[in-house]
Amino acid sequence: MRVKTGNTTRKRHKKVLKANKGYRMTKSKLYRVAHEAYMHAGQYSLAHRRRRHSQMRRLWIKRINAAAGQNGMKYKDFMKGLKDSNIELNRKMLADLAFNDPESFSKVASSFSS
Repeated sequence: MRVKTGNTTRKRHKKVLKANKGYRMTKSKLYRVAHEAYMHAGQYSLAHRRRRHSQMRRLWIKRINAAAGQNGMKYKDFMKGLKDSNIELNRKMLADLAFNDPESFSKVASSFSS
């Protein structure tokens, strides 16, 4: 006895077409074209998720550098001072302090600069 896969295929097609709403031309209407666009979009989203991590790190470093500059230090000197005085704050937390609470950042910077 053969198995008919009409319902399964229709569900799979509908899932892809629903994900492609808003795509231009036939990429949102014809399954074969839509599936190719869907697969490409998945590859791009994976690659760009990876890229976002390095972009965020760059942003954190810029914010720390700006805040360290306001406290009369260079970024490299600030980071070396943190390491030498065993202050274990990562760049994300330091950037958050520098952006949202400059007074606390100044206290951290002054704790090892003097």
